[in-house]
Amino acid sequence: MLRLAILTLTICSVLASTSRSDWPQFRGPGGNGVADTSESLPADIGRDSSALVWRTPLPKGHSSPVIHGERIYVTGIIDKSLQIFALSRSDGSIIWTADADCEELESIHRIGSHATPSVATDGDVVVSLFGSTGLMCHDPEGHLLWHRQMGPFNNSFGAASSPLLVDNVVVMVQDHDADSFLGVYDKQSGKTVWRAERPNSRRNYATPCIWTVAGQQQIVVAGSAQVSGYDFKTGRVVWTIRGVSRVVNTTPVVGDDNRLYLACTGGSETEQPVFSEVLLTSDDNNNGTLEPGELPKSPIRNFFAQFDRDASGSLDIYEYNSIREIFSLSQTVAMAVRPGGKGDVTDSHIEWRQSQSIPRNSSPLYHDGTLFLVKDGGIASSLDARTGKILHRSRMAGTGNYYSSPVLGDGKLYVVSERGHVTVISTGPEWARIADGTFGEDVYASPAISHGCVFVRTVSQLYCFRQ
Repeated sequence: MLRLAILTLTICSVLASTSRSDWPQFRGPGGNGVADTSESLPADIGRDSSALVWRTPLPKGHSSPVIHGERIYVTGIIDKSLQIFALSRSDGSIIWTADADCEELESIHRIGSHATPSVATDGDVVVSLFGSTGLMCHDPEGHLLWHRQMGPFNNSFGAASSPLLVDNVVVMVQDHDADSFLGVYDKQSGKTVWRAERPNSRRNYATPCIWTVAGQQQIVVAGSAQVSGYDFKTGRVVWTIRGVSRVVNTTPVVGDDNRLYLACTGGSETEQPVFSEVLLTSDDNNNGTLEPGELPKSPIRNFFAQFDRDASGSLDIYEYNSIREIFSLSQTVAMAVRPGGKGDVTDSHIEWRQSQSIPRNSSPLYHDGTLFLVKDGGIASSLDARTGKILHRSRMAGTGNYYSSPVLGDGKLYVVSERGHVTVISTGPEWARIADGTFGEDVYASPAISHGCVFVRTVSQLYCFRQ
């Protein structure tokens, strides 16, 4: 009996310890997309690659693979059934499947998925999020530990931001057309530690990142024309910067110089007329609000349903002004931010701005003083992280959209287009293409790198490649 207890304790300790080879969340350790590895990785990856170790059919889903030890975790949907999957890293076999029950599925974008957020794990628990179900926590063997019901959220495009596991808490942001918030939850029980409302944030899809400044952790959230740093312990807003895109899909990253980097474009960038002017000329029924048919042709009219927060069928002055402010501040931009700011640091802590070749969905990647960006159309750029100057820009093999974010390991940057074209490039400032390949089907998930392997999820398969 004693021997069995010791063996059980040993297994649990191994499961719960995180190694430098693990890929524990969306975009790996720290969410930066960079693998902490010295192992050689293959350059030749794709459907017919000689480096292919295994591939496993999976249900549809856009969540990126997350790896801890011998387990890979992804989510998917079969018919209307939402599920979490644990697979063997060695051979791709499915070890267990857990259902995520929900009363109804939310609306999603035409190319979206109800299984878009990636899971997070520390080897002790596996935390998943479906917009239709809220947060779920399982142990490594697939047993449900707790469930925080949330959603469906008020967003016709669905939920996409992934949860994080940090210091025994779960961090989650949900920006939608109403009731946007940032929340922190106890890992063991799911109970709320704190919740910060984001009253003027509309639909955004970026996963937050953690930034340690002067020994104190901050949760950085970008969305609705501004980026904010929240105190990790209390949820208090420490600083804000005005002037990012109206809709943010990309995740900020922290460089080894401890500067924050972000790049985003999304939504219109136009100054809208003030409410009183529109009311004077367009309020045909004289009720003091604006219905869709009364609004002049404008971005606000085009996206009326997103801004009618109380679903009354009209915009009052508060609703109109809040979205007018977002439109007026919105910018397509890449930027570097110095640490240490308090309050509004728009004019004091932005190191540089850049407005060329900015990605819509693909998150930036920082490595060794260089910032890499991949724009729709397959345009990849390297920027000097000190100055924002573009050092090199060229086209990838795939020329369509890029929803997958780049990842890096062994001096190789892996970039995958929506149509499944993969380009591997070197990581120097004057980078070069090393190899091209194709998966022959769409890819929305970001690759993962773990234990000397590269993992790529397509719409129907999970692939493992090894040198």
